[in-house]
Amino acid sequence: MSISLDSIATEAFQKAAPRDRILTVARDLFYRLGIRAIGVDAIAATAGTNKMTLYRHFASKDVLIADCLRAFAEECRGEWEAFRAEHAPDAEAQLRAWVAYVSELMIKEADRGCALANAAIELPDKDHPARRVIEAFKTEQRNQLVLWCSDAGYERPDELADELFLLLEGARVSIQSVGVNGPGARLAHMMRTIIDHHPRQ
Repeated sequence: MSISLDSIATEAFQKAAPRDRILTVARDLFYRLGIRAIGVDAIAATAGTNKMTLYRHFASKDVLIADCLRAFAEECRGEWEAFRAEHAPDAEAQLRAWVAYVSELMIKEADRGCALANAAIELPDKDHPARRVIEAFKTEQRNQLVLWCSDAGYERPDELADELFLLLEGARVSIQSVGVNGPGARLAHMMRTIIDHHPRQ
């Protein structure tokens, strides 16, 4: 999810602590331009600070990348919590609300896709601190789907959850490669069809 750099001109941004400014700028630049394409010099300059200050708050660029993705994951958790609370305690309603949510999200992310998935491609080293953030969050999402499918009374909930999860990840790639009018535009319909035809206990 991109943080518009238009916000940098605001008084609130200018008054923010250096660490917060660095994190805001890094998230935007990493997402829009790519992790490898952006160096700490550009981040520090755009944040209105310097490399010494950046390294005081983040031991390395790798740590900064991990913290950016951790902040993104935390925002996603907040959004999931919102529609989970709105439809509690109905697991079926929560599952279908998630389908609607991710389908709309695909359109919003059409230009660059999922920040975590993009980072995973750019960071092949499994020992990179950001990889642990990515894998933990994606696993958390998959486990939540399994729980919803189980609580909603579907047989083989892990199988249904995996089908939905893989559809989502595939749609993200499709929308980036062929646009919002390609197969990814049918994500919600395909997910609902799979759910509707999956056997219940």
